Amino acid sequence: MPIFEDSCNSCGKEFETLVRGSSPAPECPACHGTELQKKLSAFAAITGSAATQMEMPGSCQSCGHPDGPGACQFN
Repeated sequence: MPIFEDSCNSCGKEFETLVRGSSPAPECPACHGTELQKKLSAFAAITGSAATQMEMPGSCQSCGHPDGPGACQFN
């Protein structure tokens, strides 16, 4: 599931969206506007032996969201 970075044309808020196959069109979490602009962003991939040795974080346990665990959109 890809994660996209967007910028709202109405209020200027920048945010990320997790896109699933059946996801509705994204909207701004601040103003609920739908006129969004995709931002150019880099991606990261873990390959080789590092991928099998690396521990992936649990869902919403330590994502760093300012509102605390479970507050992000990736529940």
